[in-house]
Amino acid sequence: MRLCYAFFLVLASLFTPAMAADDQSSQQEVVKIAAAFTENFDKQNSAGIAALFAKDGVFVNPTGPHTDVSQFYAGVFKAGINSIEITVKQTTALGADTMIGLGEFQTGGKNASGAAIGETGLWTATYIRDGGAWKIRMLTGFPKALPPK
Repeated sequence: MRLCYAFFLVLASLFTPAMAADDQSSQQEVVKIAAAFTENFDKQNSAGIAALFAKDGVFVNPTGPHTDVSQFYAGVFKAGINSIEITVKQTTALGADTMIGLGEFQTGGKNASGAAIGETGLWTATYIRDGGAWKIRMLTGFPKALPPK
């Protein structure tokens, strides 16, 4: 029985460095995508944001799933939201062609009457390798819950 435990301990130690390297690589890729997303968002470039998604990519928020990503973000910009800050908190490689990430975001802008608008929230994403490039397959964004009273 002890030999079995020792075998699994040795086996786990062989795979841990490889997994850590994969997670560091996935962290770098997700940070790059987040930077490109931020750059396109701040330029109000909805087509640029949509280009970060796979052809069948979807954005999900409290209003539901949105498959026309470009149209969705054009509406966001039209409403007055014009800046975003994205923080990548965690990433995990799920294989050679799939990874997940999660983090936080904060948007800002002004509505038609000039009042400040925006929200702070959490995001999760699934990424796939599509034509040799990492693309967002599904991005979920939702506002942070209010602290309990």
